[in-house]
Amino acid sequence: MLGKGREKILQILLQEHQIDPETFDAVQQEARTTGMSVERVMVRRGLLTEEDVLGVWVRELNIPFLNLSKVKVDPALKTLISERMARHYQIMPVSCLEDAITIAVSDPYNVMAVDDLKSITRRDIDIVLSSQANILRAIDAYYGSPEKTSVKDLTKNIQVGDFEIVEEKAADENIEEGVEEGESAPIIRMVNLILREALRQRASDIHIEPMADKVRVRYRIDGVLRKILDVPKENQNAMIVRIKIMARLDITSSQVPQDGRFKIRLGGKEVDFRVSLLPTTFGQKVVMRILDKSNLSVGLKGLGLSPKAYEALEAAIHKPFGMVMVTGPTGSGKSTTLYSIINELNTVDKNIITVEDPVEYLIEGLTQIQTQAEIGLTFAEGLRAILRQSPDIVMVGEIRDNETADIAIKASLTGQLVFSTLHTNDAAGALTRLVDMGVEPFLVASSLILVSAQRLCRRICSRCKIEEGVDPKVLDGVPYAFPEDAVFYKGRGCEACRQTGYLGRLSVSEILEIDEEIRHMLLRGKSSDDIKEYARSEKGMATLWDDAMAKCLAGQTTLEEVLRVTTHE
Repeated sequence: MLGKGREKILQILLQEHQIDPETFDAVQQEARTTGMSVERVMVRRGLLTEEDVLGVWVRELNIPFLNLSKVKVDPALKTLISERMARHYQIMPVSCLEDAITIAVSDPYNVMAVDDLKSITRRDIDIVLSSQANILRAIDAYYGSPEKTSVKDLTKNIQVGDFEIVEEKAADENIEEGVEEGESAPIIRMVNLILREALRQRASDIHIEPMADKVRVRYRIDGVLRKILDVPKENQNAMIVRIKIMARLDITSSQVPQDGRFKIRLGGKEVDFRVSLLPTTFGQKVVMRILDKSNLSVGLKGLGLSPKAYEALEAAIHKPFGMVMVTGPTGSGKSTTLYSIINELNTVDKNIITVEDPVEYLIEGLTQIQTQAEIGLTFAEGLRAILRQSPDIVMVGEIRDNETADIAIKASLTGQLVFSTLHTNDAAGALTRLVDMGVEPFLVASSLILVSAQRLCRRICSRCKIEEGVDPKVLDGVPYAFPEDAVFYKGRGCEACRQTGYLGRLSVSEILEIDEEIRHMLLRGKSSDDIKEYARSEKGMATLWDDAMAKCLAGQTTLEEVLRVTTHE
């Protein structure tokens, strides 16, 4: 039975959010079946948000709300409330004054937790309110992984045989001591743990960063870095040695940058890791890029292009010759787009050759060249050699200078289909950038078929997606003509998305098809702004901003993400 106070709260929620009796009966039934609170079930069903419930509790129960991200908690509280207790009861200790401890809770009616904590700590318990997601984040930040935990403790439940390193090379006999340390079972388990957890959390990069008193491990998930683990400082060298052995690098060298790669086999699936080591003040920093070939199997349709953009790109990549450019900043998915295109064109009747720095994905059926500037194998030299190999399709990892640009464009005019990337802010900027590099405008105009500019923004988690009310003042400050019935969405935060509200990423793109008018504009020396304005007004090109806003209104991403990755022009 519910107490009178709680019944009153529920009645207020039902009236304010217009929940009908039939729906409420189903909610109560689910609450009885699952053991969850009625409020939690309503939030889970998307009938209201956790903020709605917290607002009524704060107002009606006169319990203060606390933003835990603004609070610095005394480390001594860990001796009164352990991490196990905090996680079990989903509470966060806030402060301790004389004989009373203040804790943050997400449910003020969780009397059992308060009574248990009173009994365990032998102190009075005062409560403040905070959301469940904020409490879980605060627990992670406050308790984390104990810095003094040994690698043996961290890895005791992990089996050495979890991973198989493919084609691992034995280390130099003169460095047996370092090898023994790097191959000891706890260190192997530690590295295996980091790699396996990165794959489980869908990370794109692993950062292992030596600090003054520890080694910090962070993952880049959906484009954002998150702290995962602290490893004891005394195990730093052993971890680095282990990773170097896996990547077949010189473990005696620690003063110069090094690059390598290795492959693991896990559950019959092979995943490539690209390794970069950089000497820093406190030791060598390691960044491992995870290269999962399954990402390329989605094809062009899996890139999240609008129907019009997809049709334009599909038509361009099946031309017999010409040049297709993909532009955007680092980390915008240019390589994934190019590899997805190449994967679609990779048939036995085509000779496809790539020149890259570095080769990211090793794909069967392609001839892939790694540039090595120290021996003179630059993009330009590699491209010259490629053209003597009778290619049908050429992929140049990046156009960085006039020589590479000139050869690539001339190759596209002599019968090859050429794909490459360039760092520009938008699609039209690629045309003028090539001219600025010293390529003749008539060559650019004759060779280019299509330019795609892109960004990556985080996708709303489908499991906890709810409608979001946006302040009209915020909308007034956004230069976009929102429809009157516009609905915005966000992720509430759940276990699947680790309370972030986002799960995965989607591409925001701007596709510029090069027609005769654009060629004439380029020859007349028109600016990229003029070309972009023509493409928008006369050809109906959707800019990055237009595409991002369309995906926001379609409920695929949030307004916050749109403003983070794009700007109105």
